[in-house]
Order: sequence, then structure tokens, then C-alpha cells
Amino acid sequence: MTGYARAAGHDEALGWTWEVKSVNGRALDLRFRLPIGMDRLEVPARALVNRYLKRGSLSASLQLSRAEAGAAWRVNRALLDRLLALHEDYAGQVAPGPARLDALLAVRGVVEQVEEAASEEAAEELSAKIMASFETALKSLAAARAAEGGQLAALLAGHLEEIARLTAAAEALVSLTPAAVVARIKDQLATLLAAEPQLSEERLAQEAALIAAKADVREELDRLKAHVVAARALLAAEVPVGRRLDFLCQEFNREANTLCSKAADVALTRVGLELKAAIEQMREQVQNIE
Repeated sequence: MTGYARAAGHDEALGWTWEVKSVNGRALDLRFRLPIGMDRLEVPARALVNRYLKRGSLSASLQLSRAEAGAAWRVNRALLDRLLALHEDYAGQVAPGPARLDALLAVRGVVEQVEEAASEEAAEELSAKIMASFETALKSLAAARAAEGGQLAALLAGHLEEIARLTAAAEALVSLTPAAVVARIKDQLATLLAAEPQLSEERLAQEAALIAAKADVREELDRLKAHVVAARALLAAEVPVGRRLDFLCQEFNREANTLCSKAADVALTRVGLELKAAIEQMREQVQNIE
């Protein structure tokens, strides 16, 4: 499922911003982009994600910004001395004029921001604040995904209605009535005996059993109806059901394939193909849910 969320926070010396994005995925795939020195946050962040998400590809990035009021600065004297030495070295070749301190200090790297070493207690407190913002972002992301899930649930319910309708249409076909099935078996046996009149009783019984098994699609239709009931129950559940619905789609497709392979007339073949199309549409949507 897709979603995006952003959360920011700050203290006296530091500001931070989390951005989290998720796209569809069969499993839970996590990618983090953390600033140098913040690698310690990845393990608790992964654990936190597992509390809110079960499926999808998620990327999370953290950006830090130090408040000017809380920043400390120092002059890189080694670099400044090298710049002054270069000024003296080229004094006889060009006429640069006197070295100006403000120009030298403006050179990148001469003035550096100092990262003050924080105590372990302060570092843990900062980590807790940053992780609280991350959880805020995850809650917003989960809410966005839930809203999308509500829309997808309506679409899936529609696909299930279509599958149920086609299953009922197959059951109602005249060609599947007991009398029609018996008549078709008799015709096929008559054709078989005309081709091979010397069939033994054992072989004839085997052929009759094979013909009867192929003519009977009641088991496939019963399983299709049972799968519809199971899928509706999953849609009503308030837990992640994406993987189980994905498995059910495979079972739906297996029954529809068998139905088409057993079809003895054009009407049943047509219904079987429509079933396969409806199941494929449902399967595509199932890939988007958690």
C-alpha cells in the first residue's frame, strides 16, 4: 500500500525532520537513510515499524539541522596558516595586495562548526525525542494506508460479488444438471464402445469412471463458494490479511482452471473464462493491501 508522512521536532540545539514513504510490496522491506552519527537509531526504528506495518516497501529518511544559537565554532588554524603561506609564495608573481582577514575567514573550511560531545544521558534523551517524532510519522502513514485500504476493501468486495455471481451462473447451467451429465456420459461411452467394441468390463468401468469424474464439476463449484465465504470473512477482519487473500486468489484460480479444463460445452467454458478474469482483477488489487 502507498502512503507518505512527515514529522518534525527540535530541542534547544538541534532540529530534525522524518520523511517516510511506502509503496506496494509482497513482504515488509525497510530502507533507512540516517545522518552520520545516528546509525544507532536504525534498530529501534525497525522494531517500531514492525508494530505499525506488516507489508510493503518503506523508505525513511532523517534530516538534522543545528540551531545557530546552539552552535559552536572554531578557526582551522592549520588551513589558515597554509593560506597565508600561499599568499607569501605568490607575492612576487602577482600583486594580490595585503591579505584581508575577513576574506580568509570566508574560505570554506577555515571556520568550522564544532560538534560538542554529548553525555550518554543527553544522547539517549535526544534519541528518544527523535524516535517519538518517527512514531508520529508512522502513525500518520498508517492512517493514510488505512484510508486507502478502506477504498480497496470496497473494490475487493465487488470482485467477490462477481465471482459469486459467476459461480451461481455455472451451477444453473442446464448442461450441469444430473440428467444432462448422465446423458453425456452415455453418449461418450457409446462412442467409446463403437470405436473399441471388445473392451473388457474392467476397462469399461475405468473409462466410465474417468468420464464421470470429468463431467462432474460440483466439487470445484463448492470450493469456489467456500473461498468466497472465506475471503469475505478476511475482509471483515481488523488484522493484516493481504498474504492470506493472496493465497486465496491462488486457490480461486486453481478451481477456475479446473472448471475450464472439465467444461464440456461452450457455456461453461465462457463462464470459466469470465471467472478467471474476475479472479485476476481481484489478485491485482490484493497485491496492494496489507
